[in-house]
Amino acid sequence: MKYWGFMGVKVALIALAMRGLWPLVKSLLPPPRPFLYIGQPFGRDLVWTLAAGACFLVGCGLLYLAWLDQRYRCRVCLRRLRMPVETGSWSSMLQFGRPRIEYICPYGHGTLEVPEVQIAGPEHADWRAHGDIWEELTSVEEARR
Repeated sequence: MKYWGFMGVKVALIALAMRGLWPLVKSLLPPPRPFLYIGQPFGRDLVWTLAAGACFLVGCGLLYLAWLDQRYRCRVCLRRLRMPVETGSWSSMLQFGRPRIEYICPYGHGTLEVPEVQIAGPEHADWRAHGDIWEELTSVEEARR
C-alpha cells in the first residue's frame, strides 16, 4: 500500500505543478485576438494552442519520469534499487536463460528482474520479495541460548 501511495503523492505533486504552470504560461502569452467574438483562445489562436500542447507534453513527460522512477524502487522501503547484475546470455540461452538485469534492494527486501530485450511485446518486470535478511542470524543466536 505504501508503494502505490508514494506513486499517488508523486502524481498529485505533478498535477499541482502543472496547475501552477498554466497560469504562468498564460501570463507570458500575448492577449488573444478574438475570432468571431468567441472568448476561448484554445483551438483558434495558434500561439495559445501550441502553448497548451507544450504544457500537455511537459505533463506527460513528468508522469512518465515518475512511473519510471517508481518502477525501480523497493516495494517495501521505497528506496531506489541498486547493484544491477546482468544474468543469462544470448549465446547460452538454453543453459542460463534469456538475458535479464537484476536489481536488488540495499536492505535485502527483494530483487527486480527486468528483461534486457523485449522480443514478444512488452514484458513485465518480476519482483521477488525476500524475507528478513537478519532472520537467519537471529534464529541461530536464539538457538544457542
